[in-house]
Amino acid sequence: MKKLTLTVLSVCFSYMLIHAQNYENLAPEGFDQYQADISHGDIDTITYESKTVGNTRRTLVYTPPGYSKKRKYPVLYLLHGIGGDEWEWYKNGTPQIILDNLYAEGKLEPMIVILPNGRAMKDDRAVGNVFDSLKVQAFSTFEKDLLNDLIPYVQKNYKVYKDREHRAVAGLSMGGGQSLNFGLGNIDQFAWVGGFSSAPNTKAPSELLPEPEKAKSLNLLWISCGDTDGLMPFSKRTSDYLNRHKVPHIFYIEPGGHDFKVWKNDLYKFSQLLFKPLDKSKFNQYSVLGMPAETNIGSNAYPQVLPDHRVIFRTKAPDAQQVQVDLSGKYDMIKDEEGFWSVTTDSIGPGFHYYSLLIDGVAVADPASETFYGMGRMASGIEIQFADGGYYALKDVPHGEIRRKKYFSRVTRSWREMYVYTPPGYDESEEDYPVLYILHGGGEDERGWAMQGKTDLILDNLIAEGKAKPMLVVMPDANMPGRGFDEAALKQFEAELKQVIVPLVEEEFRAVPDAEGRAMAGLSMGGIHTLYSGVRNTDFFSSLGVFSSGWIQGMQEELANSQYEFMKENSDQINGNLKNFWIAMGGQEDIAYDNCQVMMKEFDQIGIQYKYYEYPGGHTWPVWRDNLYRFVQLLF
Repeated sequence: MKKLTLTVLSVCFSYMLIHAQNYENLAPEGFDQYQADISHGDIDTITYESKTVGNTRRTLVYTPPGYSKKRKYPVLYLLHGIGGDEWEWYKNGTPQIILDNLYAEGKLEPMIVILPNGRAMKDDRAVGNVFDSLKVQAFSTFEKDLLNDLIPYVQKNYKVYKDREHRAVAGLSMGGGQSLNFGLGNIDQFAWVGGFSSAPNTKAPSELLPEPEKAKSLNLLWISCGDTDGLMPFSKRTSDYLNRHKVPHIFYIEPGGHDFKVWKNDLYKFSQLLFKPLDKSKFNQYSVLGMPAETNIGSNAYPQVLPDHRVIFRTKAPDAQQVQVDLSGKYDMIKDEEGFWSVTTDSIGPGFHYYSLLIDGVAVADPASETFYGMGRMASGIEIQFADGGYYALKDVPHGEIRRKKYFSRVTRSWREMYVYTPPGYDESEEDYPVLYILHGGGEDERGWAMQGKTDLILDNLIAEGKAKPMLVVMPDANMPGRGFDEAALKQFEAELKQVIVPLVEEEFRAVPDAEGRAMAGLSMGGIHTLYSGVRNTDFFSSLGVFSSGWIQGMQEELANSQYEFMKENSDQINGNLKNFWIAMGGQEDIAYDNCQVMMKEFDQIGIQYKYYEYPGGHTWPVWRDNLYRFVQLLF
């Protein structure tokens, strides 16, 4: 844990700066130490009759300092793990001390805390094989015991509120799974739910919350786990599901494993939020640490993406004088005594982003991250979780393949390469498939749509849902050797496309060999290729897609004017041949936005028919993934 020290301090410091209520990330030193000079609550053992189990059961009850029978209290039901019983929290988690200290500081709403035995069976002691199937099943049975026996007993014998707004359930490990299962399965009974390091007994998200909209009525849904806890996947999958369905919750990741150091901290943080108004818009700001980015290589822990999409970077460069991260701006990193540099960025937009490490001014790829060809060189890339990104998620559906095809081009007189997506069942089928030819942007190549664009996953999911026709997607290299994208380069690629790429695809793949079965699209520079090669060959392509593009004002003015003249002279043919002329932009923040607006005004004057769509996000891959998702649904 020593290596994490400065990073955690840096995260905590930056967090304190942005959080309006000065919320502490971690419990302070001494939070669990007994203080003789403050008021103390009481812990007692009580018994209740359980009709569910058929015997008398025991539970501990904590009443707060100054407890009075003249007032009503809310109740927290605090559950133990698989190897514990009603004494586990008391002996190892010292909740009475933690809560007493919080009351002394005025940080806690007065509440009664019930510490029951969550193993609902006649012999409920934590002895022998605690993983025995009957004992494990008893943890599920406790749901009935809790709802039908224990809660009614507490309501009869203590002056407590009886509505869901004043009832919370939380627990550690097995008890964390119980809390999520019971709390989310009985939202009419609990308004505050917390799962600490929830165990494998936690139901799968779709079973846990088949109607996720209902969970939005919860005042607090808390999910926490230590960053080195092997049970993290159970917490993460639940949080991911909640994010996809936009259910407000706190996903609190903290340093540590599966132990009471973590659970004490969880109780300290969770209890302070109970039974008081909360600002749900700040829920994603609570976490100490983030999850390793999905673009990390192997088991590298950094970069980490926090729930509010800030990113923690950490790299070792002991001899460097200055290290920065270049990601939507440059961030200075701080060096610790072991030569590790760390920084936490501002919140980064969801989706895919290129980034670099700047080590003494030299831009290099992060050795902890996957690299991608972008910006004209190999660069690191980071994927920020996107709540609406399910359309490019890896799902249990039939999958196609992306195949690499090397070929010799008689146009460029060089060996070149393209990627070809074949839909599920392609090799078993005998049918011919329509083809989308899709082009990358400047500084990228044929790998762009295959890697950064997630083309295969987008098509797999759409085809599985019946929203897109099975098709081939050809991703060629639109860079012409030794050229930029002036008219000479555009003409050369047009020749490459018509004389080499399309004939090769139709010879070696089962492709529909006519305009009805061909579409062309591209982003940025690829969009300009589409405007040139596609518009001039509407007898060759039946649909065109132009993403974040348009003739560049000033630099391409002469070329644009000649194109407009061509389109004016051939407007009837263009409109008649094209089933789809689809133009999309990433909103006003897209660097090609003004170029596109000027171009579309020209189209309007000429009488060219097109459809226009905006998806805010600028000139970025999240926008282009969405463009592909929408465009392919229109084709064929």
